[in-house]
Amino acid sequence: MPVITYREALRHAMSEEIERDPNVVLMGEEVGQFNGAYKVSEGMLAKYGPKRIIDTPISEAGFIGMGVGAAMLGVRPIMELMFFSFYSVAFDQIFNNAANIRYMSGGLINCPIVLRGPANGGTNVGATHSHTPESIAAYHPGIKVVVPSNAYDAKGLMKSAIRDNDPVLFMENTMLYGESCEVPDGEYLIPLGQANVMREGSQLSIIGHGRAIQMALKAADLLHEKHGVSVEVVDLRSIRPLDEETVLNSVKKTSRVLLVEEAKPFCSVSAMLACLIQEKAFDYLDAPVKRVTSIDSPAIYSPPLEKLQLPTVDRIYAAALDVLK
Repeated sequence: MPVITYREALRHAMSEEIERDPNVVLMGEEVGQFNGAYKVSEGMLAKYGPKRIIDTPISEAGFIGMGVGAAMLGVRPIMELMFFSFYSVAFDQIFNNAANIRYMSGGLINCPIVLRGPANGGTNVGATHSHTPESIAAYHPGIKVVVPSNAYDAKGLMKSAIRDNDPVLFMENTMLYGESCEVPDGEYLIPLGQANVMREGSQLSIIGHGRAIQMALKAADLLHEKHGVSVEVVDLRSIRPLDEETVLNSVKKTSRVLLVEEAKPFCSVSAMLACLIQEKAFDYLDAPVKRVTSIDSPAIYSPPLEKLQLPTVDRIYAAALDVLK
């Protein structure tokens, strides 16, 4: 099985879907002639031409609105945001229009659009370019939210997202683009709403999504090496739909839970998970649910400070020991 990077996995997924379905197009700032701001779409313009790989003006409100309208008419646009922070410029188009059209049309009009791009801090680009808005997006019925943690999942989830008839916000991480793992050649799909147990364990569940999973796996190794603790790591993969069954089964198995995410703590995905566990698995808990999130302030510009603002292996390790007391 070939080893490829996260960015290559995304490129393979989009290319395969463009070849499979003539209605699939990629649109966004610099996706074509510049080969993508992060080189995710490298070579795609030369291969598929300007009718399938479309450079847009720097106007998220304009081109996201165009993509939503095109999706309503049967096109399957993949819209790249250079930073997911810019989703706010097209808030009305995404959450008022795309999210609601199937419901308001009685199922007569679908909106099969994918919005993709980096949604993360940690790259020292300041507070206005470092949002992790998965909880904001998932709040809206009609929107699906996907946050892959590795190249294998990125490809399978992207192909499923492109084929889905609802709007999918596909949130990537710039710090994962160069990370690699084994990814099969050719066709495979990962259903949206299917979590993955990345590591089996019996004494503690660490549950999260995105790059935080990579930190959690390293912390789990440390806990096992230093203390012999058996840690289960659950990767949500998608926030909405949410795989409640896998989450609750893990909690019932280990009875101790640590929730990890790179977003801010207030009204976050981990807050929703804590509520879910309290409501549906409270009697199985042997300790309070604990969370490790980004420190609750706008993204810090200073590189050494921003590294500490995000969940680190040390913070996850320390919090896990606290849960295990």
